[in-house]
Amino acid sequence: MEWNLIFFVNSVLLGVGLAMDAFSVSIANALSESTMKKSRMCFIAGVYAFFQFSMPMIGWICVHTIVEYFERFDDFIPWIALALLLWIGGKMIWEAVQGEEDEAADVAAKLTFATLMIQGVATSIDALSVGFTIADYGLLMALVASLLIAGVTFAICMTGLLIGKKAGDKLGAKATLAGGLILVGIGIEIFVKGLFF
Repeated sequence: MEWNLIFFVNSVLLGVGLAMDAFSVSIANALSESTMKKSRMCFIAGVYAFFQFSMPMIGWICVHTIVEYFERFDDFIPWIALALLLWIGGKMIWEAVQGEEDEAADVAAKLTFATLMIQGVATSIDALSVGFTIADYGLLMALVASLLIAGVTFAICMTGLLIGKKAGDKLGAKATLAGGLILVGIGIEIFVKGLFF
């Protein structure tokens, strides 16, 4: 593969495709935390961008080292993403259905660091397969492609967070329920796409 315009366009388009799940999760997160500050939004988008950078690189390393083990793991990716997103989304739906309006419920509904890490893995785990797509790249090209994917992911997630924040102000208490339903829907979509396409 050569350093040319097609390489950069392909990397950006790959980033757009991979960032769609993180975009939807960003909307869901901002729906349930409409008072989110810009620094927190940058941190959340940065976490998703980090995972979208890391997963293709891990996949690339696997292709160049332990490809036979990675191919077996690839079958479990839809199941892992489904389990993680069903758990997080189900928890949000449960909290919304409980209808507790007190401060404790508000704190519980906020995005914790552990939940953010789980979301980062769940929304980017399918990017491991990108390691096969960029397998013919050298290390430097793989790093640049992964950085472009991360940059695109960051921008798209910031957009999702801004959209969710504005919608969250309008939806009020129903925002957590909407966010949970979005996460469950994404989990099912990743699962179906991974098994049948």
